[in-house]
Amino acid sequence: MEVHTGVLIVGAGPAGLATAACLAQINISYVIVEREDCSASLWQNRAYDRLKLHLAKEFCELPHMSYPADAPTYIPKDQFMNYLENYIECFDICPKFLTAIESCSYDEGRKCWLSTARDMTTCMVLRYTARFLVVASGENSAENIPIIPGLHGFAGEVIHSSRYKSGASYSGKNVLTVGCGNSGMEIAYDLASHGANTSIVIHSPVHVVTKEIIRLGMTLVQEIPVNVVDDFLVRMSNFIFGDLSRYGIVRPRKGPLLLKAETGRSAVIDVGTVDLIKNDTINVLGDISKIKGNLVEFEGKKERAFDAIVFATGYKSTANTWLKNGESMLNNDGLPNQEFPNHWKGANGLYCAGLAKRGLAGIAMDAKNIANDILSNYNHVSG
Repeated sequence: MEVHTGVLIVGAGPAGLATAACLAQINISYVIVEREDCSASLWQNRAYDRLKLHLAKEFCELPHMSYPADAPTYIPKDQFMNYLENYIECFDICPKFLTAIESCSYDEGRKCWLSTARDMTTCMVLRYTARFLVVASGENSAENIPIIPGLHGFAGEVIHSSRYKSGASYSGKNVLTVGCGNSGMEIAYDLASHGANTSIVIHSPVHVVTKEIIRLGMTLVQEIPVNVVDDFLVRMSNFIFGDLSRYGIVRPRKGPLLLKAETGRSAVIDVGTVDLIKNDTINVLGDISKIKGNLVEFEGKKERAFDAIVFATGYKSTANTWLKNGESMLNNDGLPNQEFPNHWKGANGLYCAGLAKRGLAGIAMDAKNIANDILSNYNHVSG
């Protein structure tokens, strides 16, 4: 079966949905395919129960649709899912679910992208021909678990944060969280709150802030130079949290907003984890050296026994597994070659949305840029 379309969007997460909505607004036809059985599967199926959007709602809107006026400043997971469902309905987006792109390459002769996909229900092969291709399969396609000597022989439970739901089933158990980003710090808090004996590996410098501090910073930086704002944010954070280095938490040299802009690494928005670290409810540990049975050995030969390990160590892009001519836009890790804000466009009608580590605000910018560029190409050809 062969399908011809103006634009093929791969992925029906927030990035794919935002791009579809922007194209719909300018009457450009598209097809959107998704390998999972639902939109935004990361949010639907792989997010822990207590998750809220870490940034204020004004920084988390998709194009052409605001949150309801009575929505809280920090949107809980379930309300965000409702927002996406309303977004899909508002823009009449109809993703083709359980459709996995297996290969995609550019045909120089026909000047189009030829894609082979598989209907995962019937195993039927589908072929898509599109003038433009949008990679919206996400930074968070595949779980990233580091290689640690002895991990496969660990006697307890090992899960990635994408499969963690709640600390309720870990009460009384010794649990190690690996990773000190927002997910790792919040999962450690959730575990401790449910009575688990909780430890966390913090192996790299990290900014810890409050949600109010980061909201203020993101507002101020629109008018004030980032280095001035960052200095202010660090001073405020130090005033609130004190010197955290004695607890194993060291601040990076670069400020939180500049670090996010240059590397994509977010500041950690504290949900109460710092207080639990300060009162020894949560233990901070260094890098893991190796694992022997249920014993985990840390740097300095310190050993601890654990019943479970939760890896909050992020995700990786899988775009390069199916995209065959993406070198103009993506590197070997399936992420953009160019730095923000010039990351979203490759050669021959190739685009990416949501791969710049800029959250929902970055997704909204990408979607608008892509739709406007496609429109200008259509106008150029028709003119």
